[in-house]
Amino acid sequence: MNALIFAAGKGERMRPLTERTPKPLLRAGGKPLIVWHIEKLAALGVRDIVINTSWLGEQFEPALGDGSRWNLRLHYSYEGREPLETGGGMLNAFDILGASPFMAVNGDIWTDFDFANLPREPAELAHLVLVDNPPQHPRGDFSLDDAGRLHSDREPRLTFSGIGVYRAALLDDWRTVIGDAPGADQLPPRFKIAPLLFAAMDRGLIHGEHHRGRWTDVGTPERLAALDDSLQLQERL
Repeated sequence: MNALIFAAGKGERMRPLTERTPKPLLRAGGKPLIVWHIEKLAALGVRDIVINTSWLGEQFEPALGDGSRWNLRLHYSYEGREPLETGGGMLNAFDILGASPFMAVNGDIWTDFDFANLPREPAELAHLVLVDNPPQHPRGDFSLDDAGRLHSDREPRLTFSGIGVYRAALLDDWRTVIGDAPGADQLPPRFKIAPLLFAAMDRGLIHGEHHRGRWTDVGTPERLAALDDSLQLQERL
C-alpha cells in the first residue's frame, strides 16, 4: 500500500511559527509532526509516500531526504504557490499512488492511532477514522452508524481525524460532483474532497471507525506547545 501525506497548507492559524517553517515540519516531542506519520507508515511496510507541498515547499526535501533512512521512498508533489486542496492534491498524486487503495493522512495532526488497524482495502470507496469532537470543532463532521457506515446528515456527529484509506474510484466523477466550483477549471484542478465524500455517503459507500484514543489537530501555537509538553512528559515517564 502507498500513502499520501497532506502537507501543502499555509498554516495561517499557526503564525508566526509558519512564516518560516511549514506546519508539518514544526516539532513536537523532539521530531517534526510529519516524521511521526512517516515512522508509522514505514513500520507498516509502506514503501512509497507522496508528500504534497506548496507553502515553503522547498524545505521538505532537505529536511526529510529521499526516505532511505526509513527504508522507503519519499516523493514530493509540489502544487505551486496555491495548494490544490485535498481533492486536487489527491488527484494530482495519482501518477505515483497508482490504482490500488492508498492511505492518506493530514500532516498537521498527531495521534496514537495505530495505522495497522486500518483495512488494507476499504469495503467501498473509503474508510475514515473519526474521533471525539475537540473544543474547537464541537459540531463534528460525520455520524457513524452501527454498520460502520458514515452519514453527513445524522446526529450525533464525530470529527474526521484526517486519516483514511481510499480507492481512486472515489474521484472518478469528481467534475460532475464539483461542478463549476472555483479552481475546477484550472490545470491541475483545485477542489476539496469533502463534496465527493458527501456524495458517496449518500450512496452508502463510505465506512469508518471511531478512535477513542489521543488525537490533536495541531492548529495553533498553543496546541503545538501543549502537545510538545505532553510528549516530552511521556518520554520522561
